[in-house]
Amino acid sequence: MTSNKQLEDFIDQVARGEVDPGTAKQRLLEAMRARPYEDLGFARVDHHRAVRQGFPEVILGLGKTPTQIAAIAAEIVKRGSTLLVTRATEAAYTAVREKVPAATYHADAGLITLRQKDVSPGNGTIIVAAAGTSDLPVAEEAARTAELMGNEVTRLYDVGVAGLHRLLGERERLDAARVIIVVAGMEGALPSVVAGLVSAPVIAVPTSIGYGASFGGIAALLGMLNSCASGVSVVNIDNGFGAASIASLINHL
Repeated sequence: MTSNKQLEDFIDQVARGEVDPGTAKQRLLEAMRARPYEDLGFARVDHHRAVRQGFPEVILGLGKTPTQIAAIAAEIVKRGSTLLVTRATEAAYTAVREKVPAATYHADAGLITLRQKDVSPGNGTIIVAAAGTSDLPVAEEAARTAELMGNEVTRLYDVGVAGLHRLLGERERLDAARVIIVVAGMEGALPSVVAGLVSAPVIAVPTSIGYGASFGGIAALLGMLNSCASGVSVVNIDNGFGAASIASLINHL
């Protein structure tokens, strides 16, 4: 049992009489004795992450070799957990596919994924809104991560403040969202506008898109941190994964 869902399903089986108390006790003892991580020498794969936090350990592809990523991925999948590798390259995917043939590479988001049966569905809809087409790689990282975590996702792309009518035309979908992730570069104004229109929490993601004075996303980051609209929280520059993780936690409450 490596996830909350698997644990809940097991408890339900005991309650329905499908698993007798003696067998249940033995399986729980075995689960308690099992080592909560696997030491690969260069990495210790945390198999109890899903039990503690609701989603398995995620592999950050940056700084790891394709061989290292593939070895960690194989260990995660072997335990029946959903696989997510962020900031992944084609070379990493080639290595992972040798050990996990069913894995999928999403080049638009830089993700390697394989969804298994250990993820619970969210309670509402998460909107991922992107200011411009240049912000889509970060927006897709957020959208695909949120989907993999069991959430229904609606994408609203190219709705930046340079043409505000594009956003205002989506009021019905904005009002129906449980959480809204807003991705923007340049001056980072879009999250403030969205937050001023809705009652749902807004998670702002500054991107590194913009001309020189944007300082690689710092201008957008500071603009979002200084938002005059309430209900806005901000993650790091280009951190679509981080925004999706927070949004998923909110949507599973």
